[in-house]
Amino acid sequence: MRSTILITAVALGLALTACGKKNDEAVNTTTTEINATSMSNESSMGAAAAALPAQQFADAIVGSDMFEIQSGKLAETMGSTPAVKDFGKMLVTDHTKSSTMFKDAAKKTSPVVSLPMILSADLKSKIDALKAAKGADFDKLFVSQQTEGHQKALDALKAYSTGGDQASFKEFATTATAVVQGHLTKLEAMPR
Repeated sequence: MRSTILITAVALGLALTACGKKNDEAVNTTTTEINATSMSNESSMGAAAAALPAQQFADAIVGSDMFEIQSGKLAETMGSTPAVKDFGKMLVTDHTKSSTMFKDAAKKTSPVVSLPMILSADLKSKIDALKAAKGADFDKLFVSQQTEGHQKALDALKAYSTGGDQASFKEFATTATAVVQGHLTKLEAMPR
């Protein structure tokens, strides 16, 4: 159980959008190191019943939003069906809004939680895989990645909304849960 929580905590070290930092280079280096380690274990994101500390939660949500926005933009242009293109557009809109809401929530944390600015190596490789896929292969990979990512995000949001330690993040998690669940419902109806 202890190793599951540790792995989950590390796995939640993803990136979303950034608040200004006095030492951006140091923040980026640390974030890169955390994300490189955490993303190798990303399959356990949200696996623990207990909510993770605020910083790991922030890293996970930030990374998820950045990934959804980037992959959504790819789907808009590379998707082979209207359903995939429309879903991609919805991701860009919804996760851009989510990013803004999360930045606002982070400003209310105490101590202040920093927001990473870079996409983890693992998520970057998923974006690269999408860029390399064509036609129906793109659609299948996109739907698969989105289903996995949204389920992990939903698990993390639910855990934080009930057990998190920052009120502004708990409020965000409660609000975002419905949006992410809606995305999962739409994904389940898409062809695989």
